[in-house]
This record gives sequence, structure tokens and C-alpha cells, in this order.
Amino acid sequence: LLTCILRPLEVPYRYLFGPGPSNVPPRVLASGSRPIIGHLHPEMYEIMNDIKKGIHYAFQTENNMTIAMSGSGHAAMECAVFNTVEPGESVLIAINGIWGERVAEIAERMGANVHKLVKAPGGHFTNIEIEKVGKHKPVLFFLAHGESSAGLCQPVDGIGDICRKHNCLFLVDTVASLGAAPIFMDKQNIDILYTGSQKALNAPPGTAPISFNDRACHKMFNRKTKPVSYLFDMTHLSNYWGCDGKAVRAYHHTGPVSGFFALRESLAILAEKGLEESWRKHKEVAAYLYRGLEDLGLELFIPDKDLRLPSVTTISIPEGYDWREMLVYIMKHHQMEMTGGLGPSIGMVMRIGLMGYNCEKTNADKALHALADALKNCKKSKA
Repeated sequence: LLTCILRPLEVPYRYLFGPGPSNVPPRVLASGSRPIIGHLHPEMYEIMNDIKKGIHYAFQTENNMTIAMSGSGHAAMECAVFNTVEPGESVLIAINGIWGERVAEIAERMGANVHKLVKAPGGHFTNIEIEKVGKHKPVLFFLAHGESSAGLCQPVDGIGDICRKHNCLFLVDTVASLGAAPIFMDKQNIDILYTGSQKALNAPPGTAPISFNDRACHKMFNRKTKPVSYLFDMTHLSNYWGCDGKAVRAYHHTGPVSGFFALRESLAILAEKGLEESWRKHKEVAAYLYRGLEDLGLELFIPDKDLRLPSVTTISIPEGYDWREMLVYIMKHHQMEMTGGLGPSIGMVMRIGLMGYNCEKTNADKALHALADALKNCKKSKA
């Protein structure tokens, strides 16, 4: 019965050119193999302080209440909603793909009164449409900056001001966009911002930076009820991360020590390279990929190139092909992951991610070569 577990561990090398996780640079992989230290050791606190500074830079914020959640991007997503919304309060969720759907479900589960602003995948929201939010009197408005299920990068300028006018917190998801597309938390008046470690930050999955400004903190720490989750309760997490001004950090939970090592290293790489350079590179490689895809006769799903997410490119499924068959072929013959749609975009798109360490023209060439091969060798129906 134990033969499977007694075999040596084998992990294939794959080109992770889907929407994440992405391949990780050797330096980040090596950082995760450092000796384990205690999650409450002073050296660990120092590493956590470094992470906080790295997040400040990546988010372009000076918020004191800045931490990395133990968990994937979903942990930060739940943390944001659980801490700032109380049962019965009204929230407004912009839905144009899977991430808005998820936030709406999280808010429904914790008893919020959920209102939705819905568009088909690939649709973006204008500030005029968002201006009408006031009628619901929401305490929170959610928007995905990088809607990776559709390959859309949603403009956010001016939305923070609209939310302030309506006394509503502005929550933004940058899991797929951080490091790949410009975002300025403080300048754009974003109240709560979060991301994940495994995309353009190119660390292993499992940690999720999040930051709350003073407006969000005021709402979060003046609640009538406790948040539904103990693990994600920011009164405890703010102490663990040294954000509450108390001299002693008390035990709350055991953070993912090796995951924090890797996150620190990936933030260090981003700081060395520079955010502007990272944004420029993602845009340049994406533009190179778009040209190659069009040369293959493929159609980009988001027609307006200024609205495309530089980290995750979506193409319309080529007519007459079975997208699942193409993806299986690419994995089998090229050891390369690309994916179909997610949530509402399933059956509409195929997704190619070139982010962080993978964001190179040589990788775009590899992806284009694999797609050309699949187009040639997969069965085409008579459609």
C-alpha cells in the first residue's frame, strides 16, 4: 500500500506559460531551502519587516497596515472582506470574470447584502457606470485590476475618488497584475489592495501581500461584531506583523517560514530591477507575443490593446478546434502549460501567461512555436 510514497519524489520540469503559478528563478527556489527558523524568532521578525518594506514598494504605498497573508491570493481576498464588512452591510462587486464572482460569494457567505455590477468576460467598467454605485450605499466596492480569466486590465484612475465621495472603501485585486501593470495604491486612493506571490512576483504559491490604509483601518477596528474568521482576523495579524504599535508580538498562528523567505527574495529582485522596468518589460514582451499570435492567424480576445493584461494574454479559441485537445497536445509534446478559460470565460478563450521570470521574448517564441505545432497537428472539425 505504501509503495507510492516510498518511491523517490519526482517532479517534471514544465514551462508554466499559463495564468500562474509561473516558473521561479533559481535564486528564489534556493531561498526556500534555507534552514527553518521559528516563526517568532527575532530573525523571522526582521525578514517579515523586510517583506513589509518590499510590499510598500511594490504597492507604491506607505500604509503601516501592510502584511503578507499565510495562503494564496484567496486568503487575502477573504481577509479583506471578512475584516471590513459586517453581516447585513451592503457591498458592491464589479463582476466581469471569475474574481468578482468569488468575492461576491465570500461576501454572501459572511452575511453581507451583495449588489453586483455585471459585464460579460472582457468587458470593462467606466467611471460613469461606477458613479451610480451610491444608490446601494455600499461600505465596500470591489474591482479586479487584473481579471486574468478574461485577460483584461481594468483602468482604476478616479475610482478611488468616487468611492470616497460615497463613503465607501475601494478594494482592488492585483493578483494577476502586480509587477506587470502599473498600480499606485496611495496616489489612486485605493483603500485595500492585495496580490498573490505566484504570478509576476514569481515566488512559489502560498503567500499573499495585502495592505489597508487608514480609512480601511478605521472601519476594520471599529466593528460591532468580530470577523467570522479567527485566522484572518486583522487584530491578531496586525500584531503578528508588528503593525499595531505593541512592543510584544504574541503567537497567533505559524506563518509559512520558507514561503516568507521566498517572498522576501522575490520582492528583493523586484526592487533591484525596478518597478518601472518590470512594467516596461511585461508590456514589451506582451506586444511581441500579440504580433506573433496575429501572424499565426489567431484572434486576441480583448480588441483594445490598452485594456489587455500584460501578464496573461487571452486568445479566442480558433474556429473548428477543440481547445482542450490543443492544450493536451501542447503539454504532451512541449511540456508546456497553457490553459483554457476560468469561470464565465470557459469555452471562450485560451490563456497564455508570460510573467515575472518567464517574461522573455525567447519564451514568447517557445509559446508561439507550440501553438503553431498544435494548430498544424490537432484535428480540425469541418466547422
